[in-house]
Amino acid sequence: MQHLLLLFFSALLSLKQCTESTGESRGQTSVQPQTTAEPVNKNTEIITGAQQTSRYLPWLKDKRVALVVNQTSVIGKKHLVDSLLALGVNIKLIYAPEHGFRGEADAGAHISNDKDAQTNLPIFSLYGKNKKPAAEQLKDIDAVIFDIQDVGTRFYTYISTMHYVMEACAENNKQLLILDRPNPNGYYVDGPVRDTEHQSFVGMHPIPIVHGLTVGELAQMINGEKWLAGQRTCNLTVIPVQNYSHKTRYSLPIKPSPNLPNDLAVQLYPSVCLFEGTNVSVGRGTEMPFQVLGSPFYTKKTYSFTPKPMQGATNPPHLNQVCYGYKLKSADVQGKFTVQYILDFYRNSTDKEKFFTNFFTTLAGTPALKEQIIAGKTEEQIRASWQPALQAYKKMRKQYLLYPDFE
Repeated sequence: MQHLLLLFFSALLSLKQCTESTGESRGQTSVQPQTTAEPVNKNTEIITGAQQTSRYLPWLKDKRVALVVNQTSVIGKKHLVDSLLALGVNIKLIYAPEHGFRGEADAGAHISNDKDAQTNLPIFSLYGKNKKPAAEQLKDIDAVIFDIQDVGTRFYTYISTMHYVMEACAENNKQLLILDRPNPNGYYVDGPVRDTEHQSFVGMHPIPIVHGLTVGELAQMINGEKWLAGQRTCNLTVIPVQNYSHKTRYSLPIKPSPNLPNDLAVQLYPSVCLFEGTNVSVGRGTEMPFQVLGSPFYTKKTYSFTPKPMQGATNPPHLNQVCYGYKLKSADVQGKFTVQYILDFYRNSTDKEKFFTNFFTTLAGTPALKEQIIAGKTEEQIRASWQPALQAYKKMRKQYLLYPDFE
């Protein structure tokens, strides 16, 4: 454990807000967090892990570092890469998740390896065929930093990237530092828990659609539940957020991906994203992605929009076709995951045979939801079927929390 002592140069003061889990695959003991990150002052602003440079710069001393970052990885208005270089950190390479290093690529678009024009650092994509850092890329690396803003849903792929980064670090004897950030949907837990046999890149873990964890908490869960390949554990250190709890309603300062442009889209995303597995548009190719719903096959024609090519949605579903549906508002954010929109569109679709694509079950994490919708089940009946697995998850979740819970 000597390599971690520099992190705790402030002795017990730092210890109260930094947690670690060391890799059992290296003959060490897995240590679960003993304390949570309590607010320093209820009236002070949220301080992300990245902002707390005094806590982790000593830990990075004399280390060769790789960063897993995107456009949300900032300290104030300055990118983490630029900030750490200015502070003398020896950064060797950058890993980019879905949407790329600058966060401008379409969902699902191919991301190429590249070089950062400002720093000349090599950038390796972790989306597409190369989802996990390669051993060759890590051979001259001592530590990896993960600092990406998540939105708190099982199918948002940044947490899948984190999983593979943890796996690579465990396999290659590398240390992982997570600079934690608040979860904008972290004030509730809801939705179906993913079935064991339906693991995918949009469903890496057997957790509900709305998991109620920060990335730091989820990383601890991944370690604790032995979800990495070969039941390995990653040598993990988390720098928690200060002045945050799961009751906090957090407004994202930077959009986390091209089609989540504002707080409303982020809050609606858990329920609306399931439409990506149907013939209904979620507004890609409009100025209101994930805030409008529409389809050429919807029978109610009180509201319409027509998707057009634009940055982040160069070829959106139903391109140049009139889509009928409705515009969602802040009042539609209910603090819970809902299937009411899916039920309404299915019931009022003129083409039910083509309503669902195979991707729907992948997103839902279970075939049961599609079967229940087709069978005409009510939302109350559907929600009741989730409860046993959901309650078991909630009980398990509590042991990995770094912050005061919403209950």
